[in-house]
Amino acid sequence: MGAGDHHQDLQLSMALCGGCRFLVLAVRSMHVSARSTPALAQAVRVFSSSSQVCSLDSFSMGQMRVPAGGVKTERTCPSGGSAQRNLSAVAVSLQGQRRPLCRYDLLDLGEVEENTRKALACKHLRRFIIDPSLAKLVAEHLSQDIEDGKAVIFECNPGPGVLTRTLLNCGAQRVVALESDKAFLPDLQALENNLDGQLEVVHCDFFKLDPIGHGSMKPPAMYSEKLFTDLGISEVSWTADVPVKVVGIFSQRNERNMLWKLVYALFERLSIFRYGRVELIMFISEKNYSKLVAQPGNNKSYQAVSALFQMSCNIELLHQEPWSSFVTTSRNGGLSIPKSTVVPNDHLCLVRITPRADLFTPTVTPFNSSTLVVMVKQCLAKRRGKLIEKLNSWSPGIGQELLAQIGLSEDVLTGQVYPDQYKHLFELMEKSEQFTQSWLYSEVLENTKNTGCGS
Repeated sequence: MGAGDHHQDLQLSMALCGGCRFLVLAVRSMHVSARSTPALAQAVRVFSSSSQVCSLDSFSMGQMRVPAGGVKTERTCPSGGSAQRNLSAVAVSLQGQRRPLCRYDLLDLGEVEENTRKALACKHLRRFIIDPSLAKLVAEHLSQDIEDGKAVIFECNPGPGVLTRTLLNCGAQRVVALESDKAFLPDLQALENNLDGQLEVVHCDFFKLDPIGHGSMKPPAMYSEKLFTDLGISEVSWTADVPVKVVGIFSQRNERNMLWKLVYALFERLSIFRYGRVELIMFISEKNYSKLVAQPGNNKSYQAVSALFQMSCNIELLHQEPWSSFVTTSRNGGLSIPKSTVVPNDHLCLVRITPRADLFTPTVTPFNSSTLVVMVKQCLAKRRGKLIEKLNSWSPGIGQELLAQIGLSEDVLTGQVYPDQYKHLFELMEKSEQFTQSWLYSEVLENTKNTGCGS
């Protein structure tokens, strides 16, 4: 070391991050001359006991990135193979040009007061996750998904981006922020530009994907085909791993209609489900969650939407959170909690809805499943009616034979039949020539056009 250089103190320390131990070689210096900076930068390194190593700078001078001033090197965090596969082509091409994100270098979530102010400036009825502890709780339920690194995470309406940053801090390799309000875009895009491809921001309303009709489309409305194509996400087989996980809060204004829209799209493999078994990890009102999981015999809550979701998806309750935990924008400034006289509605429920890999069979296909949806809707329109009467109305005299084949009594009511029994019944009907000209089939096209309505 030259006479003009000053003394440097080296300190070894251990840091625990995400279950992996990192050995950090920290360099402390009161003063370092400009000419000694490159050598010093080479000395600063981080060793990991895991297979993926995050380093402040590599031994190789070819991997060092020095800004124009030549006095500070950026941190690098090489991505593993699984992470690389989930980055879009654009993101991969930009790697090495922007600030990487390592687990020891966490993003600032911002002040709660400032994030609340930004959220309350929204002019539409919306709920926001502002509390860092709530964002952490949601991210923890995604920890295994993040660790696997196989699926892209779509975040619906992130707003100020508290959950966005929390997911990134937990190691998410690809988050797509779908924001419908232009006011939130600048901050989200600034964050996107400061990262290394882990975040992509799109002006899009998830709840307005694939509206009925054709023609030009202006954001935030969008066709799912354009969204997935622009993101470089391809279709996969129905039995493949979940390709995309959608995280957020169902829009209160059309929560029920959105559930029906998803049902039709799921059974016909349209919209987002064209690309595979897209999983939803969403906050939904306790009222509608209770209907989704209602069991046969509960005539107040067990409805067509209950049977269809249970038939097609695994539904898991992850957490219940009081409405007051969310920042809500409403005209009167209150929490705007939907009224419910049938079931409790004191919470928003975080629910994981995963389409079943065995939904489709040689008999139940995306081409005829819209008929199954109509059949279930018609049966459960009157839950105290006898199922045999409904079957005989479609094809006289066939009801007794069908019920015997699935082991149901002739006195069973439509509201007492389980979802899988309805599916089995439909499979038997599909194999019976007596139902091919039934008036049930003639109404399918008209019913499927109205994807926003349900009984």
